Amino acid sequence: MRLYLIRHGQTPANVEGRLATAAPGPGLTERGVEQAAALPAALADAGIEEIRVSTLVRTHLTAAPLAASLGLTPVVDGGFREIEAGDLEDATDEESYKLFLDPIYAWVAGDLSPRIPGGPSGVEFFARYDAAVASLAATGIAVGAVVSHGAAIRIWASAQDPALPAAFLTTHNLDNTGIVALDGSPSEGWRIASWAGDPVGGETLADAAAPDPTGQR
Repeated sequence: MRLYLIRHGQTPANVEGRLATAAPGPGLTERGVEQAAALPAALADAGIEEIRVSTLVRTHLTAAPLAASLGLTPVVDGGFREIEAGDLEDATDEESYKLFLDPIYAWVAGDLSPRIPGGPSGVEFFARYDAAVASLAATGIAVGAVVSHGAAIRIWASAQDPALPAAFLTTHNLDNTGIVALDGSPSEGWRIASWAGDPVGGETLADAAAPDPTGQR
């Protein structure tokens, strides 16, 4: 199966550098709407048969243009939501970023026990994201797309390939509407086929000034 993991378009929280992980969450900025509008052309020939979104509204708004272009109705699966910030929700300071990111980088390194303050451990995060991916794969489709979230995609995807260097995430960002493509299955495992960290519409739709801790750190 080919699996496209697409990060949602830019939100006000991304611009503010705010850890906004709770549902329903913010909508899209004007730039985010433009980024979402670029997805149909970028993925027109991908052969996508089903689109899934998380429970956060920004994924629904991002998926809408792509779904309309393909004649599909996105399926909501809460397993694809962002990694919960817990006690750090709405924080914008560097110390909170560190408290959020340190545990999840430990998860990628193989230690799933660290817990985000007031939030999940790696065991809990991977259990629900793995289950969501398995549910999509169980449909038997050859190509599926998921509109999900920066930290969730980066952590889950990078953890699928044990051969990746330890510093992989420090050199591979995932801007809004960046896309990670994987090939494989839940039973056989997954490998990263491509990691396009920039917005699908190109540099003109990027926002280098946005703090955006879940996608760029």
